[in-house]
Amino acid sequence: MVDSLKKPNFEEMQPGVKVPAKETILTPRFYTTDFDEMAQMDISVNEDELRAILEEFRADYNRHHFVRDDEFQQSWDHIDGETRRLFVEFLERSCTAEFSGFLLYKELGRRLKDKSPLLAECFNLMSRDEARHAGFLNKALSDFNLSLDLGFLTKSRSYTFFKPKFIFYATYLSEKIGYWRYITIYRHLESHPENRVYPIFRFFENWCQDENRHGDFFDAIMQAQPQFLNDWKAKLWSRFFLLSVFATMYLNDLQRSGFYASLGLDAREYDIHVIRKTNETSAKVFPVILNVDHPDFFRLLDRSAEANQKLAAISESKAPKFVQFFQKLPSIASIGANLVRLYFMKPIEAATTQGKAR
Repeated sequence: MVDSLKKPNFEEMQPGVKVPAKETILTPRFYTTDFDEMAQMDISVNEDELRAILEEFRADYNRHHFVRDDEFQQSWDHIDGETRRLFVEFLERSCTAEFSGFLLYKELGRRLKDKSPLLAECFNLMSRDEARHAGFLNKALSDFNLSLDLGFLTKSRSYTFFKPKFIFYATYLSEKIGYWRYITIYRHLESHPENRVYPIFRFFENWCQDENRHGDFFDAIMQAQPQFLNDWKAKLWSRFFLLSVFATMYLNDLQRSGFYASLGLDAREYDIHVIRKTNETSAKVFPVILNVDHPDFFRLLDRSAEANQKLAAISESKAPKFVQFFQKLPSIASIGANLVRLYFMKPIEAATTQGKAR
């Protein structure tokens, strides 16, 4: 009885292979796009910068970084109970997100090979990085006697179609917010090594540099396509993607605050820092950014997080599905209303932000 309480039971497809987490609006997405439109893009206006980024990809600074050392060679049974469940969930979500990037970049590299060799090589080298990340995370899961069947994941997940412009918005933000998430955890644990409960966090400094370079690539792509950034529609889409990425992270992390507590972090303070830094970074490419200093910004996110936790509690209840549906409606309406208010909050012109920085 004690062991069953200490070690949470995970549903397995077969011994040691975890059933993938159920897809929800907050789980990592798998993407596809219009490959022909991507191949026809004219990148000549920013080709020099793209070639410089390609040389960084070719240098492969992390070629020898993702190697498990002796610290991994021990039992991790002392990470147990709710902490173990949240830790496994963190590894699974991170692995799924990295693997999603690998699949998209690999397919782009294959499809663009003959029509845009420069972009194709960049995407292939980014897929190399993402494959390393996903493999390293999946190997970490094996320390908890689990793994993901990535081949099954490829076939079983639904794919979201985005036009190239939206792929660039989404992947740029994904890579940049990934940088700030990893480097923030790394710096915190560098100052508080007693909270580094598992050795994977030692790898986050180099890891986040991969994310940063990938984000710089998408920055350069968008700068080569000024029509993606210079009209009123670009301002609306910038706000939409910034809010979507920030809200998704905030709701997910506050629902899993116990994981961050195990590292000595306050999940809300951590997310606020990451959101502020990612928002500030986005001003380098997006025409507008969100006013995260507005007194209502995080208050409305907090309300949404509370409603999301109510949704999770209802889902875990034993009430019939149709009863759960009606129980969830007020919380769903609350989250929707909060996000609408956040979206229509007056944004900040990025040029103004950059001027202040100078």
